[in-house]
Amino acid sequence: MTSQSQGIQQLLQAEKRAKDKLEEAKKRKGKRLKQAKEEAIAEIDHYRLQREKEFRSKQTNEMSSQGNLSAKIEEQTIETIRNLTSSYHKNMESTMKKLLSTICDINPEVHPNFR
Repeated sequence: MTSQSQGIQQLLQAEKRAKDKLEEAKKRKGKRLKQAKEEAIAEIDHYRLQREKEFRSKQTNEMSSQGNLSAKIEEQTIETIRNLTSSYHKNMESTMKKLLSTICDINPEVHPNFR
């Protein structure tokens, strides 16, 4: 009977050691999962910061090129206005003379179909 009880005791102790090893393995696995999750979050944050930096750089380049484009359009508009104004002043007098002569200089004639 004592050998049986010793055998049972040994089995219970072996079962307890196995259970302890299982618990320890579960704890290590949990720690590894937690560490992997933290590393993944850190990597994601690093990647996000890198992409945001690239985005801001591209955005700044686009905004500056749009500013240059806007300045170029403004310059072209001013040049066109200057050209139109100078053309107006140059041709205004002759155009007014032509209009006034057409309106005011009336030559009364009998229409050819009138009998």
